[in-house]
Amino acid sequence: MNGAATKIKFCGLTRECDILAANELLPDYIGFVFAKKSRRYVSPDRAEKLKAGLDPHIQAVGVFVNESPETIADLLQSGIIDIAQLHGQEDDAYINRLRSLTNHPLIQAFRIDHKEDVTRAIESSADYILLDSGEGGTGTVFDWSLLKEINRPYFLAGGLHAGNVADAITNLNLFAVDVSSGIETDQHKDVQKMTSFIAAVRSTEIRKESTL
Repeated sequence: MNGAATKIKFCGLTRECDILAANELLPDYIGFVFAKKSRRYVSPDRAEKLKAGLDPHIQAVGVFVNESPETIADLLQSGIIDIAQLHGQEDDAYINRLRSLTNHPLIQAFRIDHKEDVTRAIESSADYILLDSGEGGTGTVFDWSLLKEINRPYFLAGGLHAGNVADAITNLNLFAVDVSSGIETDQHKDVQKMTSFIAAVRSTEIRKESTL
């Protein structure tokens, strides 16, 4: 296990009140979804307004599905987002092209169904990998036992909520936990669930430190 505290990402923020809640709770990252088919989609103009109100200690991640590298680079270079998360069929050639346009960090997401999916994720040339249970935001958990051998920083997503995130942190060597539907009620971010999730992560980290 690494000794660093597990980082937290709230994904799919769409409203000013979501940003205000994040500013109070101070996760490490928030996510704006730029995939138009998602119910959490925000336009670049909307994201720019939301980012303007975001605490500068929180990094904004843009989530994309097979978007053009030039579009992503523009959003990164303009400061609307700080990190790009690739959630489509982007390959190493795509990542290399994006790296030629920007030096901002990249996260590549992978759907994990089998051990082979984990192997493919480990080989990614992105700065970080994100391991999920589906297309993203589905609220379902996959088999975490597949992740025991991972030896690089990764974000865990898929079905996380305040009731199970402690198990993930305790049993896996995580870099970050990524939550979206687990902090929602009626398809909108819920401040109480956001607060409970943050509390669950941080109390688990305190327990971990006390056993070192």
